[in-house]
Formats: sequence, structure tokens, C-alpha cells
Amino acid sequence: MKKILSLLMLMNVAVLLLSCTPEKDVAPWRTLIVGESLEGWEKKGGDATYRVEGGQVVGTTLAGTPNTFLCTKEVFSDFILEYEVKLEAPVNSGVQFRSNSVAEMQNGRVHGYQCEIDPSERDWSGGIYDEARRGWLYPIDLNPDAKGSYKHNEWNKFRVEAIGDTIKTWLNGVPMVHLVDDETQSGFIALQVHSIKEDKDANIEIRWRDVRVITENPGKYTQSTPLPVHNNFNQLTFSEEKWGWKMLWDGETTDGWKGAKIDEFPASPGPEQGWRIEDGVLTIYESGGGESKSAGDIVTTSRYSDFVLKVDFKITPGANSGIKYYVDTDLNKGEGSAIGLEYQILDDELHPDAKLGNHEGSRTLASLYDLIKSENKFPRAMGEWNHAMIVSDSLHVEHWLNGRKTLEYERKSPEYRQLVAESKYNTWDGFGELPEGQLLLQDHGNTVSFRNIKIKTN
Repeated sequence: MKKILSLLMLMNVAVLLLSCTPEKDVAPWRTLIVGESLEGWEKKGGDATYRVEGGQVVGTTLAGTPNTFLCTKEVFSDFILEYEVKLEAPVNSGVQFRSNSVAEMQNGRVHGYQCEIDPSERDWSGGIYDEARRGWLYPIDLNPDAKGSYKHNEWNKFRVEAIGDTIKTWLNGVPMVHLVDDETQSGFIALQVHSIKEDKDANIEIRWRDVRVITENPGKYTQSTPLPVHNNFNQLTFSEEKWGWKMLWDGETTDGWKGAKIDEFPASPGPEQGWRIEDGVLTIYESGGGESKSAGDIVTTSRYSDFVLKVDFKITPGANSGIKYYVDTDLNKGEGSAIGLEYQILDDELHPDAKLGNHEGSRTLASLYDLIKSENKFPRAMGEWNHAMIVSDSLHVEHWLNGRKTLEYERKSPEYRQLVAESKYNTWDGFGELPEGQLLLQDHGNTVSFRNIKIKTN
């Protein structure tokens, strides 16, 4: 009897101890493929096919069609994504994330980050490619010890963490990528069937299974990585260098730039005064809101005609500035800013200029200053980096903000000349019609920062 009582007491103690032990935190995974249905997904791009078979998504190649994507209808920002994939033949594939499809971007072409599936001898599986934009951001040549992690014709497990501006990937448990990049903050997830040119590569299957995601407090479940961080700020990506892009500012010196009205770069009087370079950021500091009354505008020492210009900028509350192009610094040696076409940088909510201008809205963010109002724009929150792009192809010009086109026009056209005639620029003969000119960053007396200044010329 005593033995039975002792055994019962021990069992009660064990139950008590178990009840006092905290439950193991279970990660809140959510599956993206439910049963045999593709509900919640939609196809974009080409005409390759997708089906569900035994809980697996099967994509099948088709010759003569563009890249095809099976995209979530849901948009994701910060998340952890895991999936398994198997290829039956050595064709290229990948999984998109923080990706988008908008009409003004190559007629809705899917663009954004892609975690590569690359069974070729190059062996860049797990690397990060920027589909339809900047190309390779993190080829696995940056992490050569990780090569060989992909196992062809077997199930391969991928993990992608996208939290804030940090992207990390693993392949079969091996750390592959540690990247800092903030080009896109949110978008869909998509499974890619890559385009093929020859019929012999048709009807090849790519299979995905166990596609799941954490969106609830993903930072709590992030994994550490031994890889050093790599970022592309103030440097060209692997693909940009191959495509002929050049850095217009090196992130460290004033090389290639000077004052708009002086022959050298404006000297900084002290901390948080004038133009200063700090930690890879070029900042013009607050000086009372006057136009070119402090350090003054800065311009490139070279002139440009046809080009694509990319500039990251960050404003402060109530700030005003601009990026000018086709500038001739000889046109205005007096007070005020140098003369040229201007991509407006402005806090539309707080700065009074947003309600001014000879054409309604023509002084708002991403507008052609005083001439054409910007549309379809999605600025980021105050204090975050925005991405400006100006495209000048012959006489055709486009303004872009954060991956979306905000306006376009034709220099020298009757419509353009009419706008100029109705604007503050009507006193400048042939305004905006120079065959080439300098590029300018404006001092308008408010704190505004710049980085990642890149150019590609035709």
C-alpha cells in the first residue's frame, strides 16, 4: 500500500512540474497552399501552366512565352517564408517576394526581389535577383563556400527572411545571403516558371510544396546568420555594372561635383551646416528655407543629354528641394537657384508650395516643377528613403517615384512650350530645350539627404 501511495505522490509531482513548465513557443506558420486549390493565387506574365497535385504546386514550361508567375493576391511586407522545390530538369526558376505588377512598369511586368533557383554550373541558387529592374543584387559568388547546397532532382528547402531592409536566405540549412536593400517594402509572393526558347525544354515540371509564411511578429522568429552583411548603397549592383551604369557620387568624396556658382564644392561651415557627407549620405542642412541662400546648389562637373538617373532622397517635415537636369549654370549668376528642368522634392502636407504654381499641383512631389503635376505617386513615410528616377530619351522625359511613373512629356513639343509660356520660366528663351546640361541637387534651405546617385547614358 505504501508503495502505491508513493507512486501516486510521484505521479502528482510530475504532473505539477509539467503544469509549471512554460509551453514551447510555437511559430505562427500559415500555409499558402490549401488542399488541392489555388484559391488566393493568380497568374501573371506568360502562359505557362500551374496545377495542384497531391498538395504540390506543379508549374510546367511552355516554349515561346514570357516568364510566368503564380502570384499571391495577398501583399506581404515583413515575413519569413519557407518552401520546398524540386526540378526534374536543369531549367532556371525562382520565387518572387515583395514583388509588384503595375501598368506603367513595362505593361504590368512582374518585378521585384527573387530568390533564385539555379541548377546550372553557375550554381547561384539561393541568391537574390531583382527581376525586371536592377538584376543581380547578391550572386552566390559573394558566398562561394555555399555553392553545392542545391541538390538537383531532389527536394530542396529554402528559407527567406525579409524584415525591414534586411534580406536573408538559407538553402537546405546553409546560409546563402545576408543583404541590406530597401528598393521595395511590400508586394506579393510568386512562383516562377521561367521562359524557354526551344520546344525541347517544354513540358518540364517545377514542383513546390510546404509553402508557408510567418507574418505575425516575424522578427521574433528570425535566425542568426554568420554571413557578413552586404549592401548596394552607393555602389553598383553586379548587373548594373555589366549594363553600363556609373556611380554619379561615390558616397565618400565630392569628386565630380561643384557649386553651381563657384568652381569648387561648397565648404561646410560646421556640423549640421551646409552640405555634409556622413556615413555614405550627402545632406544639405536647414538654413531658413531660402532658395540657394546658404551653401548653394551643387552640380555635376560633366554634362549629360540622354540618360537614366536614379537618386535616393529623404526629406524632413516641411522640406523643399529638387533634382534639376539640363542645367546651364551660366544662365543665372544672380540670386536664386540655377536654371533647369526640376524634379520637385517636397513635403506636400506641410510645405505651402504644394498649393502654388501656375499649373495646379505642379509644385508637388515628383512633379515637373511649375509645369506638370505628378500623378499616381506613393511616397514613403516621413524619414524613410524614396527612390527617384528621371528618364530622358531624345526629347521624351519621364519622372518616376518608388517604382511608379508619375508623369511624362516631350521637350520642344507645342504642348510643352505652351506650359512654359504660362509658367515662371517664360522669361528664359528656350527653357528646358538644351541638347545637354548639368545635373543639380538643390539647396532650398531645408534638410534633405541623398544617396545612391547612379546614371546610365545612351
